[in-house]
Amino acid sequence: MIRIGVVGGSGLYDIPGLTITEYKKITTPFGDPSDIYRVGELSGVEVVFLPRHGSPHHIPPHKINYRANIWGFKELGVERIISIGAVGGIDPEIKPGIIVVPDQIVDMTKGRESTFYDGDEVVHVDFTEPYCPELRESIFRAGEKSGVELRRSGTYVCVNGPRLETTAEIKIFLNMGINIVGLTAMPEASLAREAELCFAGIAVVTNYAAGITEKRLTTTEVMEMMGGTTAKVVNLLKEAFKLIPSERRCACKDALKDARM
Repeated sequence: MIRIGVVGGSGLYDIPGLTITEYKKITTPFGDPSDIYRVGELSGVEVVFLPRHGSPHHIPPHKINYRANIWGFKELGVERIISIGAVGGIDPEIKPGIIVVPDQIVDMTKGRESTFYDGDEVVHVDFTEPYCPELRESIFRAGEKSGVELRRSGTYVCVNGPRLETTAEIKIFLNMGINIVGLTAMPEASLAREAELCFAGIAVVTNYAAGITEKRLTTTEVMEMMGGTTAKVVNLLKEAFKLIPSERRCACKDALKDARM
């Protein structure tokens, strides 16, 4: 039985329909993960779920122990991670309610512990494709089967938070060709690559980014939109779990090959 990890973002603190069989508290060399891992079964697949911000939601994005979270998944035998999160739409065509499966990331974070290799061993993993193409393809097929409409590409800029962005920052990102903005994709994605795990994102657009409309940004809007799309995200996951191949044929599993100095 394949084991898949799911990271839940703001508004997603459990997976409806997941039959939990075990709670696992993990201690890692990098400290404690955000919460206890929920191990269960859905669609005939063993799933390990972790709420990124803790339960209840109490960890801001810049304080999340990303290293411990990814390490814990690896220790529990997870080979693939699907990361779910709320984002703001920068491209005016990407409206609230749209679900984006991004294919690129721009990292604008600072001060986050972003590598497992900060000692004497020097490792440079290839990050040309930050999201696993094989896992993304399974999500696309799941969208077709479940009737959940997906935007099949997009560039995600990860900013540090906890504040939201200025209008000027969003204009710069728009001019750079960036589509969505969020607070948590990095270093989550790069750490998964260092751990040789497959990683894909499901980004729920909960609002337009700053200055795209005249509306003020609120966390209430984010939570309401996430709540309204939970059913679609869960249906998407249920189908994706059925379609993910048991054997990995992507390059993610060999990320450390030729990466060490």
